[in-house]
Amino acid sequence: MADNDWKKRLGMVYSTNPDFSFETSQDEQIETLEPSKQKLIVTIDRSGRAGKQVTLVKGFVGAEGDLVELGRTLKVKCGVGGTAKDGEITIQGDFRDKVTQLLTDLGYKAKRGN
Repeated sequence: MADNDWKKRLGMVYSTNPDFSFETSQDEQIETLEPSKQKLIVTIDRSGRAGKQVTLVKGFVGAEGDLVELGRTLKVKCGVGGTAKDGEITIQGDFRDKVTQLLTDLGYKAKRGN
């Protein structure tokens, strides 16, 4: 029954070949670099947020789960909300200095942007 999962085959064109077997492509997992090899840039952004300030951490190379875990750690240490997605961590408020210090304490190469 698992071989006949129709959700995996959405967008598939019908084949008349009786020997045809549908194969799904496997997404490659990006390997997370160790913290000493990561070069993170901590900036502030106001655009598209109704004038509210957010601290952005850019440059993370690795799996999405590791990014979410690092984002969770930073949010807890700063005591604010935020999100981690698309290779970027967003922390609500202007915490550039604190986030940069926390990242360097964790072993990352963090640099304060603008």
